[in-house]
Amino acid sequence: MNNPFEMVVIIVAIVMVAGIVRGVLGLPRHRRFHPQAMEPVARDDAETEALRDEVRTLKERIAVLERIATDSSNRLGEEIDQLRDR
Repeated sequence: MNNPFEMVVIIVAIVMVAGIVRGVLGLPRHRRFHPQAMEPVARDDAETEALRDEVRTLKERIAVLERIATDSSNRLGEEIDQLRDR
């Protein structure tokens, strides 16, 4: 990683994904003071499906951000120009 911006974007993406996964699994932020908090929270199927859809959408967005962060500026500029020509 030559660019510090790339590293920041990747760290933010990792933290976001970890928070989403923790939320989907129903895990609390801190477990050390609450042993009963290790049990997953029961959710209904509709809520679970909505959360899975949200995770899927966020993963797609993170993939786009990672591609933008790691892509060379020339290729990104060419893709933008192609979109403008449509």
